Amino acid sequence: MKAQTHECGGKNDEFPALRSVLEHYREPELGKSLSQLLSSIFFLCTLWIAMWYTLRYAYIFTLILALPTAGFMLRLFLIQHDCGHGTFFRSRFANDCLGFCLGILTLTPYYHWRRNHSLHHAHAGNLDRRGDGDIYTLTVHEYLALPLFRQFAYRVFRNPLFLFGVGPVIHFLIRQRLPYCSRHWVRERINVYITDILIVLVFGTFSWLIGLRALVLIQLPVLAIGASIGVWLFFVQHHFYGTYWQHNDKWAYSAAGMKGSSYYALPVILQWFTANIGFHHIHHLDSRIPNYRLQKCFDENPSMQDVKTLTLRESLSCAFLALWDEKSQIMVGFDQIKSRREAGCHSDPTIK
Repeated sequence: MKAQTHECGGKNDEFPALRSVLEHYREPELGKSLSQLLSSIFFLCTLWIAMWYTLRYAYIFTLILALPTAGFMLRLFLIQHDCGHGTFFRSRFANDCLGFCLGILTLTPYYHWRRNHSLHHAHAGNLDRRGDGDIYTLTVHEYLALPLFRQFAYRVFRNPLFLFGVGPVIHFLIRQRLPYCSRHWVRERINVYITDILIVLVFGTFSWLIGLRALVLIQLPVLAIGASIGVWLFFVQHHFYGTYWQHNDKWAYSAAGMKGSSYYALPVILQWFTANIGFHHIHHLDSRIPNYRLQKCFDENPSMQDVKTLTLRESLSCAFLALWDEKSQIMVGFDQIKSRREAGCHSDPTIK
């Protein structure tokens, strides 16, 4: 399966001129790619060994080191993400080989994840294609029409403690071990099983070398922190107050990119660790742009700067947005519909 490329233009598209602007930034640079890869692997290995060394003293030091270690693990996942889009190297074969190998470290079967993620890019913001590689979101009307036990289940799922705490660990540790794709995705299903076997072999070897207890004490906090940050980044860049959702007949790809993806203006160090994923609107407009060229594209094109900007502080409130209000065209939280639910107003989803 080729890395999917989505072009601007087509029915309901408001930004057809962006195509010629973006395609100038697509070319990967081997030196920058190798620098990102080798530095990330070096620091990940160094910090992992340091975590193992601190186990003989005080576990608090191990946990402190888990944060930067998780940061480099996240950075390798984002390199894997670039490989999936065919942007890290010019060679498709090189991208796929690296992406497959990194998938063992990140516990993410590469081919399975790549195809699922391509659905996210193809249908982001499309109300009629929800559930394809995204965090499932209900409209207010759909939520109020549910029986109480299903409303409760959805509230648990969208609770920040579950969505960014327990949920990410379950997703990467357990759900990624099983193919949740169509039975027709033969290569993707095989990729899951092969990756699982290699994960057992790799981490089984580490367990034999340093002991199972030491492996768990090191790897579990790294996994928990890295997975939580990764899910947060994925969530916040699409789930903000004035994001974009439309039904299929009104949906447009590049409008979803510009209006439904935020520019996450992170501090420099966090922007580096997250491989410029904060320029998410540009990434969704053209997923063939390497991560290290997104900043340049943003700086050189004023049209790329006229989008929703989120600072780290502003983004925290997004954690409580759980429902799309179709009439008001905004994301809302459960607290904003509580009074309407108690009044039994299931037919009118408007939030006053």
